[in-house]
Amino acid sequence: MTTNTAHAVHQIARPTGFPTAADFTYAAFPVPEPGPGTALVENLLLSVDPYHRGLMDGGEGGFELNTPLEGRSVGRVLASRDPGLREGDLVFHRAGWRTHALVTLGVDGARRLRRHEGVPLEAHLSHLGGTGLTAYAALTRTAALRAGEDLFVSAAAGGVGTATGHIARLLGARRIIGSAGSAAKVRHLTGALGFDAAFDYHDGPVGEQLAQAAPDGIDVYVDNVGGEHLEGAIDSLREYGRVAWVGAISLYNADRSPAAPRNLFEVVHKSLRLEGVLVRNHTNLQEELEDFLVPHLRSGRIGTDTTVVQGFDRTVEAFLGMLHGDNVGKMLVRIGS
Repeated sequence: MTTNTAHAVHQIARPTGFPTAADFTYAAFPVPEPGPGTALVENLLLSVDPYHRGLMDGGEGGFELNTPLEGRSVGRVLASRDPGLREGDLVFHRAGWRTHALVTLGVDGARRLRRHEGVPLEAHLSHLGGTGLTAYAALTRTAALRAGEDLFVSAAAGGVGTATGHIARLLGARRIIGSAGSAAKVRHLTGALGFDAAFDYHDGPVGEQLAQAAPDGIDVYVDNVGGEHLEGAIDSLREYGRVAWVGAISLYNADRSPAAPRNLFEVVHKSLRLEGVLVRNHTNLQEELEDFLVPHLRSGRIGTDTTVVQGFDRTVEAFLGMLHGDNVGKMLVRIGS
């Protein structure tokens, strides 16, 4: 890629079920010049996330066809006419899935990164980024996890799942149970990440496996999957349990929405609380999150938990791989060396 040419991923078709590479194309355009109040950023790391799938169906707030897709990114300022940004600053922003972008500090979440010596850059798109912030808000605000409580998290080997496990342990959770999509991921959860129990949801009904892993029940469920996982968790939740509903990856590629959990009225019987989590409602917690996690990232108590694909031309491959569960932790794309 030449220095005066930028590249972006465009969506060119609406997916039916799982997206394919044919739904996207790579487009070239001149590197833009910053105008008044903007800065030109060269992207270094891109995030590919499950929520992108829902936006690809279009509709209100969805992606438009034949335009650059957007997503979380970390980049370096090359030139600036924004008084709050200087050449060389590292910036978090949402104009990802492209090699270069124009950003304005404070607009669409663009912010200058705090320098944390000894913390890898990848952390700013995993535990210190949107995934970590989602997990932190889900546990500390939505579910209000207390020390000594038991937690179940679905898609536990993914970005939000791994962050949830780490943060819950730091908050004093008693037992942490996770579900994942392969035996290797189950081993990773219990061996590398310190989960107390984990199971492969392909091995049998989720409710039965969860009941085996947590025979005395759970207090909190962080839901990244929906469907059968939510139904199983409702059965296992103790009285006054809480569900922080982050995502529903089991539904994103479905042709139609499934029926609601058959045991939904147990929410009433057990006085449960179920609340959705949107990270955009919790951006005020960013500094609190970093103050909480940075010491543990520096000490090595927790890692960045990322799967990094090298090369902008593999962005679509990374996204499709993430949807099919190829990643452990947060899936990222690194541009350049």
